Amino acid sequence: MEGLTTVQSRFGPAETMDRLETEIKAHGMNVFARINHAALAEEAGLTLRPTELIIFGNPQGGTRLIQASQTMGIDLPLKALVWQDTSGKTWLSYNEPEWLANRHGVDGAKLMVGSMGLALSAIADKATKDAATFPSGLNERSTR
Repeated sequence: MEGLTTVQSRFGPAETMDRLETEIKAHGMNVFARINHAALAEEAGLTLRPTELIIFGNPQGGTRLIQASQTMGIDLPLKALVWQDTSGKTWLSYNEPEWLANRHGVDGAKLMVGSMGLALSAIADKATKDAATFPSGLNERSTR
C-alpha cells in the first residue's frame, strides 16, 4: 500500500506493542491511546488475529503540520499498527510522514517531515528487533 511501511518483528504482538510504546516515550512523544482491535472483536463475539493500534505524537511538531494544512488533523496524531498474519508472523506498520505531507499538500516542511520519518524508522527498528542479536538489515522491511 502506498505510503505504508511494514516491518517484521522478532517478537510476538504483545511484546512488540509494549516495546513500541517504550520507544515512543523514549523519543519524547506522548502515547494518547492503545486500541486492541482483537479484544474489541472478542467482546463483539467475533475473532481477529492480534491487531493493536497505538496513537502517539508530539503536539509541538504535529500542530505545525496541521497549521500548514488543517486536513493533516485526520492523519495526526501518528498511528502504528502491530498485527499478526495468518502464518503467525508479527508486523508493525505505519504511514510515512513524507507521504502524509504530500497527501495534504504540505509544502516547506521537508526538514520536519524528514526528522519524523527518521524517528519513526528508529522507533520501529528498536521495537521489532534486538540489536544485540539481530544485526541491522536482517529484518524484513517494505515501504510501499
